[in-house]
Amino acid sequence: MTRRAWSGSFALSMACAACAAPPASHPSSAAVPVAGAAKAPAEPVSAMSMATPAAPDKDYYLFAASEGNDQIALIRFGPSGIHVERTSVTGIMPSDIDGPHGVAVSPDGRYYYVTTAHGTPFGFLWKYTTATDSLAGRVMLGNFPATAQVTPDGAFVYVVNFNLYGEMVPSSMSVVSADEMVEVARVTTCTMPHGSRINPQGTKQYSGCMMDDLLVEIDTRDFGVSRHFVLTKGKERGMSGAPAAHAAGAAHGMSGHGMEMPKPGDVSCSPTWAQPSATGASIFVACNKSSEIVEIDAASWTMKRRFPTGNGVYNLAVTHDGRYLVGTNKRDKSVSVIDIATGTDAARIPTSRRVASGVAISSDDRYAFVTQEGVGSEPGAVDVIDLRALRKVATVDIGQQAGGIDFWKAVPPR
Repeated sequence: MTRRAWSGSFALSMACAACAAPPASHPSSAAVPVAGAAKAPAEPVSAMSMATPAAPDKDYYLFAASEGNDQIALIRFGPSGIHVERTSVTGIMPSDIDGPHGVAVSPDGRYYYVTTAHGTPFGFLWKYTTATDSLAGRVMLGNFPATAQVTPDGAFVYVVNFNLYGEMVPSSMSVVSADEMVEVARVTTCTMPHGSRINPQGTKQYSGCMMDDLLVEIDTRDFGVSRHFVLTKGKERGMSGAPAAHAAGAAHGMSGHGMEMPKPGDVSCSPTWAQPSATGASIFVACNKSSEIVEIDAASWTMKRRFPTGNGVYNLAVTHDGRYLVGTNKRDKSVSVIDIATGTDAARIPTSRRVASGVAISSDDRYAFVTQEGVGSEPGAVDVIDLRALRKVATVDIGQQAGGIDFWKAVPPR
């Protein structure tokens, strides 16, 4: 694995703090102002981009999956730079790629869960110890298990069965008992569900349906679909119960998994992520096709606003203080740090690879960690975005097609 050192301004700030640092190898990318019709951010992007990143005072640990070589990387980022601490291999197919897609760390930090998407034909959810990568359990799920998240109490893991290679028919959400690693429910939702996220209270789970232009809500108390929301521009509407079973997505091409530009006149959303706000009062939906965010009021089940962001916005994460929504822009080689209060990009930051993918926020809201898929034989990578300075401050190479990522812990530096 390639170790990359701090970039110029960050290394300078570390030197001023009397911290040792390796020589700079890649310059930091300054924030890029938003183009187009969006309103000006609350503070000028140019002013914020001038902030000098301060050295981290903790060691931050995170897990990232590489679909192209079945590796899971444990990454440490701290005062001594960014490093791949160790890698492990997941999967059951010795002569083919299993394709680890989603990564989810348990709330107590003892375990992490990985979905392997490709399967024979079905995929799996794997449970490993964070301390040693020891296998603690495995369960077969549906076709192409993808995004995963653990409930706040650690009792269940929710996994979307994305069904990337199957027929354009409604797919499902698997609910797995985390202790026993047993699938206790499989809830039919809609076509190509993606971006599974649970509200902070642990009472509702949300996913976007890429082929049906829907947001679907599951009540975690009875494992049933409670509501759904139509996201197509001009037709936004919230409804009770499950969506009608149909193959609505047959007309929408998704061969590039979020990389295609919309055709003229196309008003569809193609939601790739559903992210509850820090309080759970709103749900933010990434409309990959229209490059917009739709905000839905969770109580009234109505649209609050719809605003533009980066081209091909794909995955989302929200800071714990509720200030920022961070989105990866799959067609723009960038990350948007969105000021939630204004609905505008506080910064749009270029990434180190062409295809930005997953994003996770540190527990103290100081950093966003972003996976980069890479193209062809190019390695994947993880970029570190300083959410105070709004700049990219570090990068490390990992395996090909890096995607799933989750934050583990922040501890005093060793």
